[in-house]
Amino acid sequence: MAVGNDDADERYKAPALDKGLDILELLSETEEGLSLAEIAKALDRSPNEIYRMLGRLVRRNYVVRTTADRYEISLKLFGLAHRHPPMRRLVGLALAPMRRFAREAEQSCHMVVYDRGSGVVLAQIDAPSYWGLSIRVGAHISLLNTGSGHVLLAFVSDAERAMMIEERVAVPNETWPERFEDLLAEVRERGYEIRPSQQTAGVTNIAVPVLDAGGRPLAALTCPQLDRLDGGPSPSREAILSLLLTAARDISAAAGVE
Repeated sequence: MAVGNDDADERYKAPALDKGLDILELLSETEEGLSLAEIAKALDRSPNEIYRMLGRLVRRNYVVRTTADRYEISLKLFGLAHRHPPMRRLVGLALAPMRRFAREAEQSCHMVVYDRGSGVVLAQIDAPSYWGLSIRVGAHISLLNTGSGHVLLAFVSDAERAMMIEERVAVPNETWPERFEDLLAEVRERGYEIRPSQQTAGVTNIAVPVLDAGGRPLAALTCPQLDRLDGGPSPSREAILSLLLTAARDISAAAGVE
Protein backbone atom coordinates (compact mmCIF):
# COMPACT_ATOMS: atom_id res chain seq x y z
CA MET A 1 0.00 0.00 0.00
CA ALA A 2 2.24 2.79 -1.26
CA VAL A 3 1.42 6.31 -0.19
CA GLY A 4 3.30 9.29 -1.55
CA ASN A 5 6.89 8.88 -2.76
CA ASP A 6 7.85 5.23 -3.24
CA ASP A 7 11.55 5.84 -2.48
CA ALA A 8 10.69 7.55 0.79
CA ASP A 9 8.41 4.65 1.67
CA GLU A 10 11.22 2.17 1.12
CA ARG A 11 13.65 4.26 3.18
CA TYR A 12 11.34 4.37 6.20
CA LYS A 13 9.95 0.85 6.11
CA ALA A 14 9.27 -0.92 9.42
CA PRO A 15 8.90 -4.61 8.47
CA ALA A 16 8.07 -5.84 11.98
CA LEU A 17 5.34 -3.23 12.38
CA ASP A 18 3.93 -4.05 8.95
CA LYS A 19 3.87 -7.73 9.86
CA GLY A 20 1.98 -7.10 13.08
CA LEU A 21 -0.54 -4.82 11.39
CA ASP A 22 -1.05 -7.37 8.59
CA ILE A 23 -1.91 -10.01 11.20
CA LEU A 24 -4.35 -7.71 13.03
CA GLU A 25 -6.08 -6.69 9.80
CA LEU A 26 -6.38 -10.31 8.70
CA LEU A 27 -7.82 -11.49 12.02
CA SER A 28 -10.27 -8.58 12.11
CA GLU A 29 -11.92 -10.02 8.99
CA THR A 30 -12.50 -13.51 10.45
CA GLU A 31 -15.14 -14.59 12.95
CA GLU A 32 -13.79 -17.97 14.06
CA GLY A 33 -10.07 -17.24 14.22
CA LEU A 34 -7.23 -18.73 12.20
CA SER A 35 -4.48 -21.23 12.87
CA LEU A 36 -0.80 -20.33 12.62
CA ALA A 37 -0.54 -22.14 9.29
CA GLU A 38 -3.61 -20.36 7.90
CA ILE A 39 -2.26 -16.95 8.89
CA ALA A 40 1.15 -17.67 7.38
CA LYS A 41 -0.43 -18.87 4.13
CA ALA A 42 -2.79 -15.90 3.87
CA LEU A 43 0.09 -13.43 4.39
CA ASP A 44 2.56 -15.40 2.24
CA ARG A 45 5.07 -15.61 5.10
CA SER A 46 6.82 -18.47 6.87
CA PRO A 47 5.23 -19.94 10.01
CA ASN A 48 8.37 -19.04 11.99
CA GLU A 49 7.98 -15.34 11.12
CA ILE A 50 4.33 -15.35 12.09
CA TYR A 51 4.83 -17.37 15.29
CA ARG A 52 7.16 -14.82 16.88
CA MET A 53 4.92 -11.87 16.01
CA LEU A 54 1.82 -13.70 17.22
CA GLY A 55 3.56 -14.38 20.51
CA ARG A 56 4.11 -10.66 21.06
CA LEU A 57 0.54 -9.79 20.06
CA VAL A 58 -0.82 -12.41 22.47
CA ARG A 59 1.43 -11.18 25.28
CA ARG A 60 0.21 -7.60 24.72
CA ASN A 61 -3.44 -8.82 24.63
CA TYR A 62 -4.15 -7.68 21.07
CA VAL A 63 -4.67 -11.31 20.03
CA VAL A 64 -6.13 -14.27 21.95
CA ARG A 65 -5.00 -17.86 21.52
CA THR A 66 -7.93 -20.26 21.90
CA THR A 67 -7.99 -23.77 23.35
CA ALA A 68 -8.34 -25.04 19.76
CA ASP A 69 -4.93 -23.49 19.00
CA ARG A 70 -6.44 -20.76 16.83
CA TYR A 71 -5.86 -17.04 17.05
CA GLU A 72 -8.55 -14.39 17.37
CA ILE A 73 -8.36 -10.63 17.63
CA SER A 74 -9.20 -9.35 21.11
CA LEU A 75 -11.29 -6.31 22.08
CA LYS A 76 -8.25 -4.30 23.14
CA LEU A 77 -8.22 -2.21 19.96
CA PHE A 78 -11.91 -1.46 20.46
CA GLY A 79 -11.17 -0.20 23.95
CA LEU A 80 -8.22 1.91 22.80
CA ALA A 81 -10.25 3.46 20.00
CA HIS A 82 -12.83 4.70 22.48
CA ARG A 83 -10.37 6.18 24.97
CA HIS A 84 -9.42 9.04 22.69
CA PRO A 85 -11.99 9.28 19.90
CA PRO A 86 -11.51 12.07 17.32
CA MET A 87 -14.07 14.20 19.13
CA ARG A 88 -13.09 17.57 17.76
CA ARG A 89 -13.30 16.46 14.13
CA LEU A 90 -16.60 14.66 14.68
CA VAL A 91 -18.09 17.76 16.30
CA GLY A 92 -16.89 19.91 13.42
CA LEU A 93 -18.54 17.61 10.90
CA ALA A 94 -21.77 17.34 12.87
CA LEU A 95 -22.53 20.97 13.69
CA ALA A 96 -23.89 22.04 10.28
CA PRO A 97 -26.30 19.06 9.92
CA MET A 98 -27.37 19.47 13.56
CA ARG A 99 -28.08 23.20 13.09
CA ARG A 100 -30.06 22.45 9.94
CA PHE A 101 -32.08 19.83 11.80
CA ALA A 102 -32.84 22.19 14.70
CA ARG A 103 -33.98 24.92 12.31
CA GLU A 104 -36.23 22.67 10.22
CA ALA A 105 -37.57 20.50 13.07
CA GLU A 106 -37.93 23.43 15.50
CA GLN A 107 -36.41 21.16 18.17
CA SER A 108 -33.10 20.90 19.97
CA CYS A 109 -30.73 17.98 19.41
CA HIS A 110 -27.54 16.57 20.87
CA MET A 111 -24.88 14.07 19.87
CA VAL A 112 -23.61 11.38 22.24
CA VAL A 113 -20.55 9.13 21.96
CA TYR A 114 -19.50 6.13 24.01
CA ASP A 115 -16.46 6.73 26.20
CA ARG A 116 -15.16 4.43 28.94
CA GLY A 117 -18.39 3.09 30.32
CA SER A 118 -20.96 5.80 29.64
CA GLY A 119 -22.48 8.04 27.02
CA VAL A 120 -20.94 11.50 26.81
CA VAL A 121 -22.73 14.49 25.26
CA LEU A 122 -20.33 15.77 22.62
CA ALA A 123 -22.40 18.52 21.00
CA GLN A 124 -25.70 20.33 21.62
CA ILE A 125 -27.79 22.60 19.38
CA ASP A 126 -30.66 24.58 20.89
CA ALA A 127 -34.08 24.89 19.28
CA PRO A 128 -34.49 28.13 17.28
CA SER A 129 -37.50 29.29 19.30
CA TYR A 130 -37.61 30.25 22.97
CA TRP A 131 -38.63 26.76 24.11
CA GLY A 132 -36.68 23.53 24.00
CA LEU A 133 -34.73 21.07 26.13
CA SER A 134 -30.96 21.53 26.33
CA ILE A 135 -28.49 18.86 27.47
CA ARG A 136 -25.16 20.06 28.87
CA VAL A 137 -22.12 19.29 26.70
CA GLY A 138 -19.81 16.95 28.59
CA ALA A 139 -22.61 15.39 30.62
CA HIS A 140 -22.37 11.63 31.23
CA ILE A 141 -25.63 9.83 30.56
CA SER A 142 -26.96 6.34 31.15
CA LEU A 143 -26.47 3.59 28.62
CA LEU A 144 -29.50 1.75 30.01
CA ASN A 145 -32.16 4.44 30.42
CA THR A 146 -31.67 6.78 27.45
CA GLY A 147 -32.40 6.64 23.75
CA SER A 148 -28.79 7.57 23.00
CA GLY A 149 -27.51 4.71 25.16
CA HIS A 150 -29.85 2.21 23.52
CA VAL A 151 -28.70 3.26 20.04
CA LEU A 152 -25.01 3.02 20.98
CA LEU A 153 -25.56 -0.49 22.36
CA ALA A 154 -27.90 -1.73 19.65
CA PHE A 155 -25.58 -1.29 16.68
CA VAL A 156 -22.39 -2.90 17.99
CA SER A 157 -21.49 -6.59 17.97
CA ASP A 158 -22.53 -8.87 20.83
CA ALA A 159 -18.94 -8.95 22.10
CA GLU A 160 -18.60 -5.17 22.04
CA ARG A 161 -21.95 -4.75 23.75
CA ALA A 162 -20.91 -7.14 26.52
CA MET A 163 -17.68 -5.17 27.01
CA MET A 164 -19.54 -1.84 27.11
CA ILE A 165 -22.02 -3.12 29.68
CA GLU A 166 -19.27 -4.74 31.76
CA GLU A 167 -17.36 -1.44 32.07
CA ARG A 168 -20.57 0.58 32.43
CA VAL A 169 -20.42 3.46 34.89
CA ALA A 170 -23.74 3.59 36.73
CA VAL A 171 -25.55 6.91 37.03
CA PRO A 172 -28.03 7.92 39.78
CA ASN A 173 -31.46 6.26 39.63
CA GLU A 174 -30.43 4.00 36.75
CA THR A 175 -32.46 0.80 36.34
CA TRP A 176 -32.33 -2.15 33.96
CA PRO A 177 -35.16 -1.94 31.40
CA GLU A 178 -37.40 -4.98 31.07
CA ARG A 179 -36.63 -7.29 28.12
CA PHE A 180 -33.49 -5.25 27.46
CA GLU A 181 -32.08 -7.49 24.72
CA ASP A 182 -35.45 -7.49 22.94
CA LEU A 183 -35.57 -3.71 23.22
CA LEU A 184 -32.14 -3.38 21.60
CA ALA A 185 -33.10 -5.85 18.87
CA GLU A 186 -36.14 -3.72 18.05
CA VAL A 187 -34.00 -0.58 17.87
CA ARG A 188 -31.56 -2.36 15.57
CA GLU A 189 -34.35 -3.64 13.31
CA ARG A 190 -36.09 -0.25 13.02
CA GLY A 191 -32.90 1.76 12.77
CA TYR A 192 -33.96 4.24 15.45
CA GLU A 193 -35.72 4.57 18.80
CA ILE A 194 -38.75 6.67 19.72
CA ARG A 195 -39.50 6.36 23.42
CA PRO A 196 -40.81 8.55 26.26
CA SER A 197 -37.97 9.99 28.30
CA GLN A 198 -37.27 8.13 31.54
CA GLN A 199 -35.86 11.30 33.10
CA THR A 200 -38.20 14.15 32.09
CA ALA A 201 -42.00 14.18 31.88
CA GLY A 202 -43.52 15.32 28.59
CA VAL A 203 -40.39 14.56 26.54
CA THR A 204 -40.14 11.94 23.80
CA ASN A 205 -36.61 10.90 22.90
CA ILE A 206 -36.01 10.29 19.21
CA ALA A 207 -32.57 8.73 18.75
CA VAL A 208 -30.77 7.54 15.61
CA PRO A 209 -27.26 6.20 14.97
CA VAL A 210 -24.45 7.93 13.10
CA LEU A 211 -22.83 4.90 11.47
CA ASP A 212 -19.38 4.25 10.06
CA ALA A 213 -18.66 2.33 6.87
CA GLY A 214 -18.91 -0.98 8.74
CA GLY A 215 -22.32 -0.19 10.23
CA ARG A 216 -20.96 0.55 13.72
CA PRO A 217 -22.13 3.64 15.59
CA LEU A 218 -19.78 6.60 15.67
CA ALA A 219 -22.36 8.40 17.79
CA ALA A 220 -26.04 8.69 18.62
CA LEU A 221 -27.99 11.73 17.46
CA THR A 222 -30.93 12.46 19.72
CA CYS A 223 -33.81 14.92 19.75
CA PRO A 224 -35.63 15.38 23.10
CA GLN A 225 -38.88 16.19 21.32
CA LEU A 226 -41.44 18.49 22.97
CA ASP A 227 -45.03 18.94 21.82
CA ARG A 228 -46.46 22.44 21.53
CA LEU A 229 -49.61 23.11 23.55
CA ASP A 230 -50.44 26.51 22.08
CA GLY A 231 -51.66 25.13 18.76
CA GLY A 232 -48.80 26.69 16.80
CA PRO A 233 -47.59 24.93 13.65
CA SER A 234 -44.73 22.50 14.10
CA PRO A 235 -43.41 19.40 12.27
CA SER A 236 -44.96 16.06 13.15
CA ARG A 237 -43.01 13.43 15.07
CA GLU A 238 -42.65 11.43 11.87
CA ALA A 239 -41.24 14.48 10.07
CA ILE A 240 -38.84 15.11 12.95
CA LEU A 241 -37.62 11.49 12.74
CA SER A 242 -37.06 11.85 8.99
CA LEU A 243 -35.08 15.07 9.50
CA LEU A 244 -32.99 13.44 12.24
CA LEU A 245 -32.18 10.42 10.06
CA THR A 246 -31.14 12.78 7.27
CA ALA A 247 -28.87 14.69 9.64
CA ALA A 248 -27.24 11.42 10.81
CA ARG A 249 -26.64 10.33 7.20
CA ASP A 250 -25.18 13.75 6.37
CA ILE A 251 -22.73 13.46 9.27
CA SER A 252 -21.71 9.97 8.14
CA ALA A 253 -21.22 11.24 4.58
CA ALA A 254 -19.15 14.19 5.80
CA ALA A 255 -16.97 11.76 7.75
CA GLY A 256 -16.32 9.93 4.49
CA VAL A 257 -18.01 6.68 5.43
CA GLU A 258 -20.76 6.63 2.83
